[in-house]
Amino acid sequence: MRHITRNDVVKAVGQIDDVTIAKIIATGATVDELAEAQAWLANDEPLMNAGKPLATGRARELVDILSELEPSDEEDNVGPAVTQE
Repeated sequence: MRHITRNDVVKAVGQIDDVTIAKIIATGATVDELAEAQAWLANDEPLMNAGKPLATGRARELVDILSELEPSDEEDNVGPAVTQE
């Protein structure tokens, strides 16, 4: 299996900052592990319900790195709160 390259990361994740790309490549992960991490981020509940064990090793590292790219619920609600009286 071959380790992921910058092109693999950009193809899978889209345009992200160079530091994050370097972190992803530095894990030493393979293309398959990157795909596994993306599957967990997109479908964690169905995978757990199907009895799949949580991602481990390099795939887990990738999940952690990629999850930092996801906007949190707090960031979704950017802007002043409007209250009606």
